[in-house]
Amino acid sequence: MTLPAGWTARRPTLDDVPAILAVVHAADTFAVGHPDFDAEDVEAALTAPFFDPARDSWLVEDPDGRVVGWTVIDNPTGVGREFVEVYVDPERGAGVRAALLARVLDRIGERATERGLPALTARTTVFAPETRWAAQLVEAGFTRVKRYVRMTRPLAGLPAEPPPPPGVTVRPVRADDEADLRLFHRIFDTAFRDTPDYEPLDFDNWREQLPRYAKVWDEWFVAEVDGEPAGALQSSDQALDQDTGWVRTLSVLPAYRRRGVGAALLWRAFTVYAAKGRTAAGLGVDLTNPTSPATLYRSVGLREERWTDMYERSVPAVGV
Repeated sequence: MTLPAGWTARRPTLDDVPAILAVVHAADTFAVGHPDFDAEDVEAALTAPFFDPARDSWLVEDPDGRVVGWTVIDNPTGVGREFVEVYVDPERGAGVRAALLARVLDRIGERATERGLPALTARTTVFAPETRWAAQLVEAGFTRVKRYVRMTRPLAGLPAEPPPPPGVTVRPVRADDEADLRLFHRIFDTAFRDTPDYEPLDFDNWREQLPRYAKVWDEWFVAEVDGEPAGALQSSDQALDQDTGWVRTLSVLPAYRRRGVGAALLWRAFTVYAAKGRTAAGLGVDLTNPTSPATLYRSVGLREERWTDMYERSVPAVGV
């Protein structure tokens, strides 16, 4: 990694969480207008499965010893694509972002070798203000593959939850009942099998990941049609700092689509969020999803707020 004179790179530790968080907050504020990470998120990234901060991450310090850049590789399942983040302080660290990207790509090549693969796919995101970052990614061999849209709606004055269609019922998931969690996973897994890029995860591995985002169990729901499982909605706390309830995934089994199941799940989530005093509800939608969920989301009052582009490239295996 080539850095300007007086700048240094080193591996992060948990002692660096406050300094890393400052960089991430600066980067997020530039990209999306507000901080979108907290200290717990940084700690989770540094202790995630299939990630070793002593090998898979870098910090960059400027000549004053201030941390201005951080890289992280996210692959919680240890299979499939590698998601990379290169955070920099937009005022002090923008000039080292390309160098950090090059180093993390070298490491992904090493990880491909360690997994016995000829190559790995690396992905990262670009927000609208990050025009320089988009250009750097293209120069590094990335191409844009899809666009996500963040959609939100206010919850102030939310109308009463409409009655679900005949035969449709919505209930909270029973988090202390493994059979119900297995049912939830089966609905989620089956519903997403026909969407682009879905990487299946068996129940045991899925269950292990739940502590990362399953902190609001009373905001997870199962829908049934005439007593048969039909859909599921899982929330996360990722937008609580914005006083927003967040729909992490909405799953409707193919046989029950276009029958009001998805809308019933969303209305139940909105009602619960509002009862807790949240001011807004939100979710992200992949515009390449063949089920065209944006149409459903608009029908329940969600509107586009901003977009995020996904870039990717193949990284060949290299010697370790």
